[in-house]
Amino acid sequence: MLKKIIFISVLLTTLSALTGCAVNRATASLTPGTDLTAMKTFYVVKSPKDEKNVDQLIKDFLVKKGYSVTTGPELAPPYQADGVVTYIDKWFWDITMYMLELTINVRQPNNFPVATGNSFHTSLTRKSPPEMVEEVMTNIYKEAK
Repeated sequence: MLKKIIFISVLLTTLSALTGCAVNRATASLTPGTDLTAMKTFYVVKSPKDEKNVDQLIKDFLVKKGYSVTTGPELAPPYQADGVVTYIDKWFWDITMYMLELTINVRQPNNFPVATGNSFHTSLTRKSPPEMVEEVMTNIYKEAK
């Protein structure tokens, strides 16, 4: 009986400790008066520290939606596109490297911000980089409607 009580105590303690590790947050917002659907061409600025090709994942998402997209380094505004996409990806080690947080910003060619989205997933709710991009961009476009 004592072994059973100890086992249940250890199990409950472990489960309660793990529940604090599971964070799942996704947000998006648009600048009032923004017509995101009017943007048909995009320039995705590749982050200088990006070794995981997140810019290509964003480009793939937009191309799949029917937009014309180019990628490259940061340029002096105005950009030759309807919208400019920048991002910040944060990675974390927990047995393996995974994307902890992704923030994507959409701007006008003159760099005026029009939309932003964020996805944050800790180890227990982690998503793959393509899923993170999909989540953030889908939420941005959901706000546009």
